[in-house]
Amino acid sequence: MLRDLVLSNRSYRRFYEHVPIAMDMLKECIELARLTASSGNKQPLKYILCCNRKMNEKVFPLLAWAGYLKDWPGPAAGERPAAYVIVLGDRQITESFGCDHGIAAQTILLAATEKGFGGCIIASIQKETLMRVLDVPERCEILLVIAIGKPKEKVVLENTRATNDIKYWRDEQSVHHVPKRPLDEVIVQVYS
Repeated sequence: MLRDLVLSNRSYRRFYEHVPIAMDMLKECIELARLTASSGNKQPLKYILCCNRKMNEKVFPLLAWAGYLKDWPGPAAGERPAAYVIVLGDRQITESFGCDHGIAAQTILLAATEKGFGGCIIASIQKETLMRVLDVPERCEILLVIAIGKPKEKVVLENTRATNDIKYWRDEQSVHHVPKRPLDEVIVQVYS
């Protein structure tokens, strides 16, 4: 059911790194993403798929992992993703990518979740360095990186606290808590 997939699809940042992800699985995720809506049907997104341990080691340090967890540098060795999907925008097709990459990223993660994996959309990227490392064509721009692996952490959703604090946090057992605004706060008007 879609609701179950959405509730299972959290931003996971710690993984069982030794659990491999097959290239065919990544391609299946991209196949679904390529079929989603695209502004003006321009379809400007391109992808770099990486499930190679040596290349993953080059990608990892070029990403920032959790803005609200100031003392956490990201997953430790052994807890890193088994794969990355680098989402590119092809500027020869268009200069404006709208929300296409958001739609594609969510679709990729839902597909991965359905297969028992999880991931995290990362937008804080050392883009120029990653462009060189991955030999990205000059006509393309890195829009997002999606880290994918077998989740090693528990993520709990809860309503925002009385202070309306939306910052995620970890408790003493390393459970990752993600406050979400309640439904009556996000619906502004109802006409029925």
